[in-house]
Amino acid sequence: MQTDRRSMAEMVRNREPVTVEAGATIRACCALMHRHRIGAVLVVEGGRLAGIFTGRDAVRALAEGLSSETPVASVMTIRPVTISARETALDALRTLNDAGFRHLPVVEDGRILGIVSRYDFRACEHGRLDEETGFFETMR
Repeated sequence: MQTDRRSMAEMVRNREPVTVEAGATIRACCALMHRHRIGAVLVVEGGRLAGIFTGRDAVRALAEGLSSETPVASVMTIRPVTISARETALDALRTLNDAGFRHLPVVEDGRILGIVSRYDFRACEHGRLDEETGFFETMR
C-alpha cells in the first residue's frame, strides 16, 4: 500500500478522541489538553460534534480577559471542518495546509472517530504534499 494512500480510519484506529461537553469550562479543557499532551479537544452536544477547542482558542480567550470558568461553547470554533474516514492522509494534509489548521476531526455518518494533527503524519506524506505544492507553484 502506498503511504500517501493511508486512510483516516487507519490513522485514528485504536485512538480514543478526547471530548468534552459544551458546558465544560475553559479551565477544564486546558487541564485535559495538558494532561493528554494534545493541542485540541472535540466539543460534543448530544454525542455529536459541536465544535473544537484548541490552544489558539485558549490564548484568544485569555487575551480577551475571559474567565477560566467561561463555558467552552462560547469560545470554541463551531462547525469545524471535518474529514471522512475514507479520505487519505494526503487529503487531510491538503485540507490542513489549505485552511491553515493544525487539527482535523475525523467524522463518519455523524459519529466522531478521532482527530488528527499535523504531527500525526509521516515524513513521506509531508514530502508528497511538498512535491504537489511545488508542482502547482511552477504551473502558475
